[in-house]
Amino acid sequence: MASSPTYRLEWRKSVKKDLRKIPGREVAKIVATAAGLASDPFPHGAVKLTGSEHVWRVRVGDYRVIYEVFTTIRLVGIDRVKHRKDVYR
Repeated sequence: MASSPTYRLEWRKSVKKDLRKIPGREVAKIVATAAGLASDPFPHGAVKLTGSEHVWRVRVGDYRVIYEVFTTIRLVGIDRVKHRKDVYR
């Protein structure tokens, strides 16, 4: 019994550029994880980033998906997808 997405998912244009630099099989995992955020924006392993009210991080292998959650308007915005060594720079 799959639930319908409860949040709208928005990708920044810069994320598409980030994804082009990542190997294809990793991109598939990242996109699947991001799509899952629409139904559960706070999955197991998601970490709220300090210094921000809405910004979270989820791990996908060696990559990190940085996203914002706005519960009042039910929106998840994917901000960045980068390798763990580069994501916080």
